[in-house]
Amino acid sequence: MLTLAELAGQALVRIRSQQARVELATAVQRHMLPTLPEHLPGLQVAARYRPRGAGLDIGGDWYDAFPVPNGAVALEIGDAQGHDVDAAAFMGQVRGAMRAIAAHEPNPGTVLMHTNQLLVEMDAPRFASCTMLHIDPPTGQVTGASAGHVPLLCAHEDGSHDIRRLPGGPVLGILPDADYPQETFTLDKDTALVMVTDGVVEAPDLTLDAGLQRTGTLAAQALHDGLSPEEIADRVLDDTIAMNLPDDLAVLIVRRT
Repeated sequence: MLTLAELAGQALVRIRSQQARVELATAVQRHMLPTLPEHLPGLQVAARYRPRGAGLDIGGDWYDAFPVPNGAVALEIGDAQGHDVDAAAFMGQVRGAMRAIAAHEPNPGTVLMHTNQLLVEMDAPRFASCTMLHIDPPTGQVTGASAGHVPLLCAHEDGSHDIRRLPGGPVLGILPDADYPQETFTLDKDTALVMVTDGVVEAPDLTLDAGLQRTGTLAAQALHDGLSPEEIADRVLDDTIAMNLPDDLAVLIVRRT
């Protein structure tokens, strides 16, 4: 009986320790991922997130959307290296740094450049890919740059889609003094931008081009069917989960109304 009691006590200690780790990981993730603004004039925005880690709802993917001083709306999606608590903490550092820099820098390429330099100077132990856009809702002008991230998808109401490969530079936190060229294009009304992390469109048995075509077709058909950005985001995420892909998943849908 004494032996059984000791074993039960040891098991209880381990359970409590594991529960504390789970609660800590969940709190970290909850505070690192943003709450999207309820109202962005001229835009409808929806986001979904699903971590890969078994047993811990935590990972390194992120998204963000917020107004900037020049009247545009900044949108970003990214993927920090790793799938653990450290990845989530690093993701929070990157997202926070980009928000702070974006308050003073009007160009996405400049924001990526300064964020990269900050991470290099901090000797960050990880790296991150990211796409950042500035959208002017009245005109539909979009300026964007990429730090080693997967391309954008543009879904149209007629059921077609385009793959837009933004210019840019290397992933953040590796090369000092890296440059991030940017590109400007127009987002037509009732067209949706689909921003994803690589876990949605790439896997050992799924090439990036094939994954982009699959997701672009799915999103464009959903838009053609009259679905809202929230419903499109659900459809993309559910389809990816059904494929059982082995990575964190993040989806950000932006529609100009």
